[in-house]
Amino acid sequence: MMQVQRSFQDQHGYGTLYLVATPIGNLEDMTYRAIRILREADIIAAEDTRHTRKLLSHFEITPKQLFSYHEHNKHASGPELIRLLEEGNSVALVSDAGLPAISDPGADLVRLAIDGGIPVVPVPGANAALSALIISGMPTERFLFAGFLPRDKKKLQGELTKLKSAGCPVIFYEAPHRLRKTLSSIHEVWGDCPAVVVREITKKHEEALRGTVQECIQWFEAEEPLGEICLIVEAPGESPTDRNMWWEALPIPEHVSAYEAQGLTRKETMKQAAADRGLTRRDVYQACLDGQKNS
Repeated sequence: MMQVQRSFQDQHGYGTLYLVATPIGNLEDMTYRAIRILREADIIAAEDTRHTRKLLSHFEITPKQLFSYHEHNKHASGPELIRLLEEGNSVALVSDAGLPAISDPGADLVRLAIDGGIPVVPVPGANAALSALIISGMPTERFLFAGFLPRDKKKLQGELTKLKSAGCPVIFYEAPHRLRKTLSSIHEVWGDCPAVVVREITKKHEEALRGTVQECIQWFEAEEPLGEICLIVEAPGESPTDRNMWWEALPIPEHVSAYEAQGLTRKETMKQAAADRGLTRRDVYQACLDGQKNS
């Protein structure tokens, strides 16, 4: 059913869920509106209440109620926040840095609020991914945000295989201790593409390293990766040969198995093989069943 939200009109007496951006490093990036919303909100829901108390103290904000909401308690805290919103309380959701609901459990709370007919209002501000992109020097007409990559090597390679066809800059968040492994995996799957590593955005040691994936690998063989990192790599896209030729000599079951070896799920392999061959997923599924019977 279509749902229409008019953000600043009364929504059946419900409170409003505000998604409030906080600085990603430089406290001067806090907006006037964000400060006002945090002062006025009945409840501030925070990923780390200790971290948020320091931020509130800096801007001389005394919260009416500070509520813990994070990945490990969201299944209990989320419904409780929805109940408070339904009672007419306004809730300001903040993450430790940047926009809440981006690679963040706030997205789950947003879905609960929307399902309950509760208005969700953004209070924009700093964002690490877009800040890194606009200084990268890469094309910005079209890009893809991929967030954090899987830790498991097979799943990592499967995800990179899927992202390779994007043909545009892909933005990743990465921890410093995993950066070298991630760069090596990207080089293995995508080849030597243009890449930018941006770290410590808006902070004293902000740094942007622009080159290729291989050059970044060589740099971080000599330099220890430090700080919070955004990695942007221009995905090569797939050539017609990549997309249409490699599987032609394979029976359909082996075509599906090749995608499974890249880390794709069974459902994804069926879908991709069907797309390659111009078949339906039912056709591919039946061919795999027939192959099992004949083996």
